[in-house]
Amino acid sequence: MQKGENSMVSLKDISAACGVSIATVSKALNHHTDISEETRANVLRVANEMGYYPNSAAKALKTNRTHNIGVLFVDNAQSGLTHDFFAYILNSFKESAEARGYDLTFINSNKTRPNKMSYLAHAKYRGFDGVCIACVNFYDPEVIELVRSDIPIVTIDHMFNNRTSILSDNVKGMRDLLTYVYGKGHRRIAYIHGEENSAVTHSRLSSFFRTADELGLTIPDDYIKETPYRSTKETEQRTAELLDLPEPPTCILYPDDFSAFGGMNAITERGLSVPGDVSIAGYDGIRIARHIEPQLTTIRQDTQRMGREAANELIELIEHPKTTLVKQIIVEGSVYEGGTVKDIRA
Repeated sequence: MQKGENSMVSLKDISAACGVSIATVSKALNHHTDISEETRANVLRVANEMGYYPNSAAKALKTNRTHNIGVLFVDNAQSGLTHDFFAYILNSFKESAEARGYDLTFINSNKTRPNKMSYLAHAKYRGFDGVCIACVNFYDPEVIELVRSDIPIVTIDHMFNNRTSILSDNVKGMRDLLTYVYGKGHRRIAYIHGEENSAVTHSRLSSFFRTADELGLTIPDDYIKETPYRSTKETEQRTAELLDLPEPPTCILYPDDFSAFGGMNAITERGLSVPGDVSIAGYDGIRIARHIEPQLTTIRQDTQRMGREAANELIELIEHPKTTLVKQIIVEGSVYEGGTVKDIRA
């Protein structure tokens, strides 16, 4: 059934082979839902057997879309896609976007962009149908310029009033985590949080203090420390400072699971054990934290759903701009109990 190498397979060829109209073939190839699944599957099978490959340039001219989505991901810690939380989200985003016929292109940092283009200029230069923004300084003037443009945008873990955003429920997550630790009998609870200029940090920190107040906990100023996210070196230093206090905490909360490893190092270097002497808890639920002993107590975030929601919402904004509502989708996580918080109620 396959045509020769120099012969281009057309929709008309597929139509004749399947015994359906050209319009039906087009709908099947573009994943329209107003034809039967059986017809769509048959058309896709025949098209594949005939060696049909849509011409992306011709498709762009016809639909006024390139089927290319830009991803703006600028990690100040330079951990890139080794940043477990965002790596899992973006992998889910990629799978969902590709399933709907879209390719992804990362937007370069200003050090490598052609002619040092702004993010907006680069997005237009590449002809992106839309842009997903994750793990950036959302207060960067270039990011704000991009958000204010007419390009469809979805943000992850940051909210703009006029843009769809996919948000981890950091308020509930921190409330659940602190309540869990409190339920294990801990009253001297310290919190090493991420950078103050992060919206995620603000949500978690506010929830921490509010929940502590509701539980009747007094949190000394010395129990609150700041460190960059994913910095094991700095969390190790902050943990050492907490252990040096006249009345050190019995439990320490960390900004993320990776940072918690630095805290564990500081504790064990003192000849102390986790959780025998000091309890700890992280945040995110990265896989590696479930492969250490004891397993890390943490908030496990639903990265699979966050990536899927981000991709689907962005594509809806691209394909149905007049009828798709701007919304904020909040995705809940759950406490993963692990084994690093000791029950001291006895």
